[in-house]
Amino acid sequence: MSVYSVTGKGWRYDFTHKGVRHTEAWFKTKKEAQRAEALKREEALNPPVVAEATTDMDFFELVNCRLDHVKAYNSERHYKEYLYMARRWVKFWGQLKCSEITAASVEKFVLRRSQVSNYVANKEIRYLRATFNYGVRKGFTKMNPVNGVDFLPVEKRIKYVPPTEDIDKVIAVAPEDTKAYLWTIRETLGRVSEINRLEWKDVDLQGRYVTLYTRKKKGGHLTPRRIWMTDKLHSVLSKLATTRTDSHPWVFWHRYYSTKNNRWEEGPFWDRKKLMKALCEKAGVPYFRFHAIRHAGASLMDSINTPIGTIQKILGHENRQTTEIYLHTFNDSEKQAIRAYEAARESLTQGLTQQKKGVTV
Repeated sequence: MSVYSVTGKGWRYDFTHKGVRHTEAWFKTKKEAQRAEALKREEALNPPVVAEATTDMDFFELVNCRLDHVKAYNSERHYKEYLYMARRWVKFWGQLKCSEITAASVEKFVLRRSQVSNYVANKEIRYLRATFNYGVRKGFTKMNPVNGVDFLPVEKRIKYVPPTEDIDKVIAVAPEDTKAYLWTIRETLGRVSEINRLEWKDVDLQGRYVTLYTRKKKGGHLTPRRIWMTDKLHSVLSKLATTRTDSHPWVFWHRYYSTKNNRWEEGPFWDRKKLMKALCEKAGVPYFRFHAIRHAGASLMDSINTPIGTIQKILGHENRQTTEIYLHTFNDSEKQAIRAYEAARESLTQGLTQQKKGVTV
């Protein structure tokens, strides 16, 4: 059965053609899933032919085409990130044709960016590679010089997870509207993007639950999951609901200048990093981001023996491995292994000590 439903999520299609799996979720109705499956099967049977490049486009023109595409299909945040990097690319290669940009040239640029950090350099590689891939798909150029450039090594560290008292201190010094925002993140363990797009239609005060939506992959559908309210969250949202207006569907919103549309607009938040830095400084605690509150909550759940499968569902993770990254406590097997190691080490040390005493005597 290639089209099926999952309780609480919706409908999805899943089929294999010539060894390649094709799947997509979640659709509201079976008919929508069947329609999408039919289109995907047609596409799989008759794959589109990549257009033969009929021109060697100027790199500057390619960048502008890519920015127009990103602006139309992606979030404003993604567009701003692209625009920020694109300005730097144009300074470096703006006078060249796409074919004149070599892997060696890209690597030189990447190494220069690595002076900031390898993480920053790798981000440039990803976005620049996507730009040339777009050009190849559209027939603007034949080659992608970034394919010959390797990612730089990045040291992975265990992320700082603030203790409960530090989160309490930050909430205590926050303005009232921000308090509600922080409590909503803390009590749902939601992603910032999910809380930012939260609308009042997704809040059921009577049923005592909220519905959060996240995008599992680029260009994919928003996937919903239901989170039950704690008493604290119910109190916070009930109070906030008394100030809601029909003209603002979002639970949390602000007025801002849109560079995408070149005008002042009202809408949901998308980036509040500066706010967290200011709040942590005011509270006198080490800096942590909104996402760390989610980590802290997951670790606390794990410490009270909440089944990892339940934590996985609450966090909205598709696989268990992702959830395990969030759990900053040792599991029982790790504890037992360390205790066994310690016992063996102490036993060996005691044996050697007694052996030395025997030789001395």
